[in-house]
Amino acid sequence: MSGAKNAVSSERRVRVSAGTAVVLGLSSARVDARPTTAYLMTGVEDGCLYDCAFCARARSAKGRSDALSRVTWPEWPEDEVFARLVRAHDDEVLKRACFQVVRTKDYIDDICRRVRLLASYGELSVCVSANLRSSAEVARLLEVGVDRVSIPIDAASPAVYARVKGGSWHGTLELLRECARKFPGRITTHIIIGLGESEEDAVSLIGSLTDEGIMTALFAFTPVRGTRLEGAKPPDITSYRKIQAARYLLDRGLVRVSQMTFVDGVLTDFGLDRATLLEVLADGEAFRTSGCPDCNRPYYNERPGGVIYNYPEPLTEAQREEALAQLAGGLSR
Repeated sequence: MSGAKNAVSSERRVRVSAGTAVVLGLSSARVDARPTTAYLMTGVEDGCLYDCAFCARARSAKGRSDALSRVTWPEWPEDEVFARLVRAHDDEVLKRACFQVVRTKDYIDDICRRVRLLASYGELSVCVSANLRSSAEVARLLEVGVDRVSIPIDAASPAVYARVKGGSWHGTLELLRECARKFPGRITTHIIIGLGESEEDAVSLIGSLTDEGIMTALFAFTPVRGTRLEGAKPPDITSYRKIQAARYLLDRGLVRVSQMTFVDGVLTDFGLDRATLLEVLADGEAFRTSGCPDCNRPYYNERPGGVIYNYPEPLTEAQREEALAQLAGGLSR
């Protein structure tokens, strides 16, 4: 079995999401839903060079050092994590690994080293999510064995980007487009809903990215203690359901943004009659976690027992009915 393959010993450590630690047998904590992707985080100790208003890892954040969004990330020896990860993959418990990379001075060198080390234990699909600076950095990651790269744009409009991230929204968008042209089928981005964008902003961006072959992952804004947006509210669930449904329809080529109707930035009509729309969405797949293949991010945006924005597993009949009712409440016909 490839997971038993020996590798050069490393004394370094890596953080894993609390759910990943359970799946790997590093923790005996109880989880309501298990991740299908192993989530790993790097660069935490050095501190992020960015200062995103929503992020627990931002320069100005004063929250826990082992948290990102709602997830805690305990630290374990790198060798032990990678060996267990590959065994879990070989046993078909985990589908892939995803590195969440905190932007530090030497982040590219660090993540390339980790990807090469992980590969020495065995074969599995790896993706990297990072605020990269150029297509050359993407090329370097792909050359060391990364299958898919996510460059998060996060904000759905230039104004929101300037307020919560700083820098150039258009520059990030152009980088995504350049990478999609150079590395087709291998680029993903994240969009956080609830930062002050309109539904039209979000859906229009998703449509544009989809047309260019860029996969989109939706996140619901989650207020995190110690961040500049700790007092803000998460998005309205009806609005979030509409954007989820729009992403699903656009991704499958069932409708285009030009067919939809927006009134003062609010999505009121998908361009499909209600019966057809509800039939297409009846299986609930539109309301599951979106993004890279096999990524389910359990409770990244939610509290167990609270409002579920992104379902990590197939929806039950009751959950499907509730999600469709939430969606229908925001439609004009």
